[in-house]
Amino acid sequence: MSSDARAYLKIGDVARLVGISPSAIRGWESLGLTRPRRTESKYRLYTHEDVRLLKRTRYLRKVRGLNAPAIVQILKREGVIKAPADGGGGTIGPHLRQLRTKRGISLREVAAAAGISVGFLSAIERSHMSASVGTLRKLARFYGTNILDFFEPTELNTRLVRPTARKVLEAGPGVRMELLAWGNTVMEPHLFRIAPQAGSGESYAHEGEEFLFVLRGELKIALAGQEYHLKRGDSFYFESATPHHWKNPGRSETWLLWINTPPTF
Repeated sequence: MSSDARAYLKIGDVARLVGISPSAIRGWESLGLTRPRRTESKYRLYTHEDVRLLKRTRYLRKVRGLNAPAIVQILKREGVIKAPADGGGGTIGPHLRQLRTKRGISLREVAAAAGISVGFLSAIERSHMSASVGTLRKLARFYGTNILDFFEPTELNTRLVRPTARKVLEAGPGVRMELLAWGNTVMEPHLFRIAPQAGSGESYAHEGEEFLFVLRGELKIALAGQEYHLKRGDSFYFESATPHHWKNPGRSETWLLWINTPPTF
């Protein structure tokens, strides 16, 4: 047996290590909590990372009493698992591919403009990977649009937006943007949820002004080389044309009310 084969575990081994049944593991797989490899005979093969994730899932289920959807949301916010391709921010891949193919542009041309590899752009378009806010901003600028359009908010603004009705975009590992209002607005308000050590990636800039308020956690934001460390209750204003990047330096999730005006983010 090769060393690669010995690195994987069968479903029975995983069930024993985690303390749950194989049927439960298969059920959690349908929610995106594991992505086992398959042999030619279709047998599932798991890694030790899968075991750690399943143990975390079992803890949330047994100790904290959370149901499966709540567990998935927590693990997404922690950056442990990605959004499914058909939910939340999963529509961004097909949307980007549609923008590109309508213009008759190659992957190579778009990738060069955004400063990323062709393979990475292809993975984004196929919803296999998510892009950072900095990369999304470059793609939006290349296509002459803004990140707001990636939410695809087709409904008119109904004034009141319930939490379950928010438009969601997964903007890179551990960064979740929830659109709080849309339609004929002069502001673009978001709730940002940023996992520990997650951030925007490289610096970016655009038209407009920005205001943010730290609801929980902390944030480091750098503008033109000067860094600010914000904590719960702090507010911050800056002009969007100033190159900026940011990161959650803490050990817990950061929540931000982040408002752009005009909506050109």
